[in-house]
Amino acid sequence: MYKKQLYILLLIFLNIGADQYTKYIVREKVVPGTRTEIVGELLQLMNVENSGAFLGMGSESNPTIKLIFLLMVPTLVLGFVLYYLFTNKSLDRLTTTGLCCIVGGGLANLFDRFLYGSVTDFLFMDFSIARTGIFNIADLSVTTGMVLILIATLKERAQNKKSSA
Repeated sequence: MYKKQLYILLLIFLNIGADQYTKYIVREKVVPGTRTEIVGELLQLMNVENSGAFLGMGSESNPTIKLIFLLMVPTLVLGFVLYYLFTNKSLDRLTTTGLCCIVGGGLANLFDRFLYGSVTDFLFMDFSIARTGIFNIADLSVTTGMVLILIATLKERAQNKKSSA
């Protein structure tokens, strides 16, 4: 197997593994509906089952709508991204890493939806002036991936500006 393909698979499985391991611990050890302060009110641990999408959106939707938009569409999109990762030879390492984080996080949450019908969310942050929704490691992976792709894009634009000047 090629070095890049091994790197892709390793990153995806690390993201899935970290997410699934933390969710397993939360399901086993954290009573649903409770809050435990980890770092004061800044970081709190919970156990919430999310049957919707981001921040619970669509949790009250028709089961057919949920099947289409929470299982089928994400599966197709992640499949296309995986294909792109393995076939595009010009991706830089930062973009590749970002896409792997997105795929790993997306697959981890899809796994929960297929297996349990919902996603276990368990982290909450309160910065006094702003609060997060309740999220999990897969959500953190997807967000990290988006940030890495943004950084890669900004770096590429800066390099293109330099070379054209």
